Amino acid sequence: MSLYGKHDQEERNTLDPIFGSFSEDHPLPKYKLNERPVEPRIAYQVVKDQHLDEGNARLNLATFCQTYMEPDAVKLMSETFDKNAIDKSEYPRTAEIENRCVNIIANLWHAPKDEEFMGTSTVGSSEACMLGGMAMKFSWKQRAAKLGLDVKAKRPNLVISSGYQVCWEKFCTYWDVEMRTVPMDWEHQSLDLNHVLDYVDEYTIGIVGIMGITYTGRYDDIEALDKLVEEYNQHTDYKVHIHADAASGGFYTPFMEPDLKWDFRLKNVISINASGHKYGLVYPGIGWVLWRDQKCVPEKLIFRVSYLGGEMPTMAINFSRGASQIIGQYYNFIRYGFEGYHDIHKHKRTHDVAVYLAQEIEKLGLFEIVNDGSRLPIVCYRHKEDKDHEWTLYDLADRLAMKGWQVPAYPLPKDLDQIEVQRIVVRADFGMGMAHDFVEDMKDAIKELNGAHLVFRTIALKVVTLRNKK
Repeated sequence: MSLYGKHDQEERNTLDPIFGSFSEDHPLPKYKLNERPVEPRIAYQVVKDQHLDEGNARLNLATFCQTYMEPDAVKLMSETFDKNAIDKSEYPRTAEIENRCVNIIANLWHAPKDEEFMGTSTVGSSEACMLGGMAMKFSWKQRAAKLGLDVKAKRPNLVISSGYQVCWEKFCTYWDVEMRTVPMDWEHQSLDLNHVLDYVDEYTIGIVGIMGITYTGRYDDIEALDKLVEEYNQHTDYKVHIHADAASGGFYTPFMEPDLKWDFRLKNVISINASGHKYGLVYPGIGWVLWRDQKCVPEKLIFRVSYLGGEMPTMAINFSRGASQIIGQYYNFIRYGFEGYHDIHKHKRTHDVAVYLAQEIEKLGLFEIVNDGSRLPIVCYRHKEDKDHEWTLYDLADRLAMKGWQVPAYPLPKDLDQIEVQRIVVRADFGMGMAHDFVEDMKDAIKELNGAHLVFRTIALKVVTLRNKK
């Protein structure tokens, strides 16, 4: 969550009075409680008006998070806002729904039938990553201590590509783990398998493979990584395992590329996280983490709480939280089934739309496509080096924002940070009709930028000419 303080207060510290009410002549303070209550409709309108100048979530092509759910799902979730997901004894059917979701996901990720998988819901995929990382660290500590390694001699380390999401940096900081990042270059825009093992030693708690790098949408080749790890483990007592960060790909790849091996079909993949609020199609606030076997989770990390009416095992950083997102996830599983998820991700929604956008953007002749949406539906592009532009991708992002579209521009991660790209995330609520509109708006934006800079150059030339005359 963002951090706020006294310095973040706006210059004007009162809210506008509400017309046609008793509160019309009584401005409401922004940063302290008002003295008296106001009518519900007044409170509603005051809060609602604060969002008038915000962007339209459906036009936010920066976020992976779901911005639409069916009315029936919204109704169901709104009716369960009062349920506390942690209180299993009071809400046993809700607990069973979470259990069913874990089992459905385990089946989707091919959990081995001869092992005892386990998993849990989380507030989001970031918490899921934290839990996966904690399990790797504590498991490593137990193994290393049994082998006689001085686990206090140096910090344990985690190996990941430089395209990591910030939650992994948080994990390493919070739990005192050294983050060893494998550099990416233009030829290796995912985990560099030629050098990944150079970063592994007896203090390595695990390697993270990413199914959908945030910057570009690329996949790490986890099947090839598994082969490298298997070979490595044959020659050492200090075994290393893989955590698959499938925040984006975990609810996309199984439906679009079911034969791609990245999950528990691979021997050394011991845990996987995913965001239910990305391609799991639930509103923000739900993630999942699963382990292939109970032995991958040290007993020390499982807490048993008895004061809520019955002993309850739990493994989470957060405690009390709403159950509505879990229920929304189960609704989607029931509602869509395997074929439904496939159709949403394929036909005229995510995949097909992403491929269309990449093709249309490439036709403009100005951009080099970095990721064409043929896998994860992320379209990423940069300016062609042989093209002369006086405007940048940041200028284009600003111009598109004037039309309502939120399309981020940013540098690639370390070692590639001299390259600036723009990224479009195609979600299930972004259909082909909206894609057509976006392409037209993008063409208009580019035309306006070209024209604006021509005007600028003309004015600058006149200023220089006048100066020379003087």
